[in-house]
Amino acid sequence: MGKAKCYLLGAQETTANSVSKFVRNGLLWPIKCGDFEVSIMQPELEQTVEAVIARHRNDLGALMPVLHDLQHQYSCIPKAAIPLIAAGMNLSRAEVQGVIGFYHDFRMQPHGRVVVQLCRAEACQAMGSRQLEAHAKASLGIGYGETTADGQFTLEPVYCLGNCACTPSIRIGDDIHARVTPERFDELIEAHGVGQGAVR
Repeated sequence: MGKAKCYLLGAQETTANSVSKFVRNGLLWPIKCGDFEVSIMQPELEQTVEAVIARHRNDLGALMPVLHDLQHQYSCIPKAAIPLIAAGMNLSRAEVQGVIGFYHDFRMQPHGRVVVQLCRAEACQAMGSRQLEAHAKASLGIGYGETTADGQFTLEPVYCLGNCACTPSIRIGDDIHARVTPERFDELIEAHGVGQGAVR
């Protein structure tokens, strides 16, 4: 009996013996083997979660630093990590999921190479942030919480960047930009386009 051909959905053909090379960042990737779909998990994920929990076990409110640590490593909180975190910290999966869902800084999908945050606080709205928001969504072709098809940009709302005297403000990576017009937005996006260094 020959090897069953397996297909990573949306990617190239592979075989049952080589599917692991397609697992990235500890995420579950659906594999279609004949008529069956299965999910596989990077073996290192369990070891990573255990190490992160051990590192923060004595921290006050340890779940938060554990989640931040994992997101820093994987660019998101892998879905497969939730039961591992729950078991390792004697919590229910619902408790872990609830914290991830409550705080908007936590993500369960990897973000783009460049994260663009638009301030939606009152001061920025009074100075044209809604118009800038509409332009940003149209220019990038995505809405809040989405990533461009090429994986370059993720657009997120933020509710005050502490720059209220110079509105409207946006943050790209770790840099805050003030009095941003639609034209200036396009310039900034172009400056962080393909070929630039990673922005976090």
